[in-house]
Amino acid sequence: MTRSLLATLLLSALPMAALAEVPSPVKVAALSARLYAVGLEAQDPLLIIAAAKLRKTIAPTPTDRTATGGQTAIDAPLGWDEMLASAEPLATGDEAMLGLIEDVRAETNKGVASGPVYNIGALPNGSDDTYPPIEFRGGEYAEVYVEAKSSTNLNLTVLDDQGRLVCSDTDVSHIAYCGWTPATGGTFTLRVENNGPTATNYALMTN
Repeated sequence: MTRSLLATLLLSALPMAALAEVPSPVKVAALSARLYAVGLEAQDPLLIIAAAKLRKTIAPTPTDRTATGGQTAIDAPLGWDEMLASAEPLATGDEAMLGLIEDVRAETNKGVASGPVYNIGALPNGSDDTYPPIEFRGGEYAEVYVEAKSSTNLNLTVLDDQGRLVCSDTDVSHIAYCGWTPATGGTFTLRVENNGPTATNYALMTN
C-alpha cells in the first residue's frame, strides 16, 4: 500500500471513528483541539490534518455575552484553516501530505445545522471570569467548553442557581469541558480560571 493511500485512509478513519463516539458539536470542538495538540507535540502533520477536518465540521456562532467585569478580546476560536497552515511546514517535501491538506481546504464546509455558540474572553494569569447565569433546559444534555490557543492551564466550574457545584474540569490543560443533564430547567453560572503562567485569550462554547 502506498504512503499516499495509507495517509488518505487514516485521515478518513480518524474523524469518522471519533464522530461515532462524540457526535455533539461541542465535543467535536474539544476532540479536535486535543488531537491538534497531540499532533503539534508529535510534529505529525497527519494528526493535525485530521484535527482540521474535524474542526471544519462544526459551525460555531458568536454571541455577545460577556463575563462580569471581563476583558474583551478580538481573537477567534482556533480555526481549521489555522490548523492546516501549521501542518504545511511539517509536510514539506511530502506530496501526499500536502495533497491531503489541499483536499481538506477544498472540501465543502458541511457545518452542522445547529452548531455551538461561542464568545471570546481574555484572562490575565491567575485571574478568572464569571458569566451571568445562563439558562439550560431540563432533561437535555448541557455542555460547556473552553479552549485557549496558547499553552496555559484553563479551569472550568459550573454552579447551579443555589451556588452548588454541578461540574468542574481542573485538569492541567489549555482546554476544559463540562457536560451534565439538568433535572429541571434553570440557570447556571460559569467560571473560567486561568491558572497558567501568562495571560491568554480563550473561546467559551455552549450547546
